[in-house]
Amino acid sequence: MQSTTMNHTPSDDAGKLILRAALAAMLLFHGVSKLIGGIGFIGAMLAKAGAPAALGYLVYVGEVIAPLLILVGIFTRPAALVVAVNMIVALLLVHTSQFLTLNATGGWALELQGMYLMSAIAVALLGAGRFSVGGASGRYN
Repeated sequence: MQSTTMNHTPSDDAGKLILRAALAAMLLFHGVSKLIGGIGFIGAMLAKAGAPAALGYLVYVGEVIAPLLILVGIFTRPAALVVAVNMIVALLLVHTSQFLTLNATGGWALELQGMYLMSAIAVALLGAGRFSVGGASGRYN
């Protein structure tokens, strides 16, 4: 019977760090933009969809708090799941008309949103790795 434990190399943990840092940093730009400019437009879209506009404040969790947790590597998996849910809501709320469209250069019109979503899912599955506050198998990772 083969062992189910995996040998993790420093490059595995470095890859996790790079993935975490890239996802978190890029999402934080969106979060900071909403901190500066507000989220009124999100509340309006939610209200138009029949949801309470106050749910718009959850975008701060998905685009500020969760990315900060991912960046430092604490509660990484749950934070990545929050980001994934945030992206699914954004896709459904804002981008449904673009699901099957291409951009001007022939790429998928939602490639950025798709990359955020898939990266968040990857981080949720992989965890933070040892280059994190939580540590590879730490209590908070």
